[in-house]
Amino acid sequence: MGAGDDRGVVVTYACTQQDPRGHEAVTRERVARRLASLLGLAYAGEYDPAARYPGRVYFVPSDTIVGHAVARDLGIRGMHDLFGAVVPHAFVATKSITHALPDGARVPPGWSHAFAAAVRPWVLEGLTAFDRDDALRGARPLLAHGDVRVKRALGIGGGGQFVVRNAAELETVLDATEPDELAHYGVVIEQNLSDVRTYSVGRVHVGDTVATYCGTQCLTRNNHGAEVYGGSDLLFARGDFEALLRLDLDAGRRNAIAHARAYDAAAHVHFDGLTASRRNYDVAEGLDTYGTRRTGVLEQSWRIGGASGAEIAALEAFSADPALATLRARSVELYGDNHVAPGHATLYYRDIDSRVGMLTKYSVVEPHAHPG
Repeated sequence: MGAGDDRGVVVTYACTQQDPRGHEAVTRERVARRLASLLGLAYAGEYDPAARYPGRVYFVPSDTIVGHAVARDLGIRGMHDLFGAVVPHAFVATKSITHALPDGARVPPGWSHAFAAAVRPWVLEGLTAFDRDDALRGARPLLAHGDVRVKRALGIGGGGQFVVRNAAELETVLDATEPDELAHYGVVIEQNLSDVRTYSVGRVHVGDTVATYCGTQCLTRNNHGAEVYGGSDLLFARGDFEALLRLDLDAGRRNAIAHARAYDAAAHVHFDGLTASRRNYDVAEGLDTYGTRRTGVLEQSWRIGGASGAEIAALEAFSADPALATLRARSVELYGDNHVAPGHATLYYRDIDSRVGMLTKYSVVEPHAHPG
């Protein structure tokens, strides 16, 4: 395994079955290799439960790890043992926790009414349901004020989302959702915004290095012509959110950070056992049906995600230069075969993915030369 064997190893860990040649698995492997170098450990490939690893084992899982018993069996004791998070229940890792349940709705084990109440000022108008009839009943007041967005809890990168105008359209979307998925993970229904800007706010902690960031996401066209996540342009500060807020940020970014911090703090208070070294929040700012500007946290991501290439690049730069306080880093995802990563980029993937087709993924680091 090479240098660093006596100190320990970094391993990838597939929580669910994945195509080992797909963009998610390949990206995760390359992130893990860079984390191994950053931590001074050896990279040991995919986790083998039968192996006897030397020293500590640091995990890079494909998803948020569900269950304290699972984490304990793997040897994960806290955030310094993985790039990602451990949650007590599966739905806690999804956007379902963002909204309250309708009155009288089915309540899944482990649900926190207190969390939903705590974050209500920081999210859009909406609801979560784990039952088809609860969803239909709870959505009626929202539909009376305009279009709503229906979001499958397991959807990522904008996938699994539908804008509906009335109860009949909502019923069609719900009927197309697998009952087991609905019962286990839930569905989110919230007010639909127009003229939207989506901010990414996050914090990563690896080894002795902490970095926080805020920036904006961009959309791109996938190989089928649909708009999907195309990357993030992020401003990083060495240290916690106080360091980020000392920078010359515009009002939109400061507002997004305030929303994300409130959501993050509430999650750690109300979900016992939540531990996360990687915390990312999508915060939307846009116009509601009446033309009023609204801001709200859409969801959290505590697992490796689209911005992780930029996160790793920032951690590497801060670790290499103790005097460096800020930088910009971009993660980029482009579909089609006519894209080439620039020479100074870190390439994570350029190949034909069996699910999404030709895809190029890379990150770049740039100096922070201008305020905001």
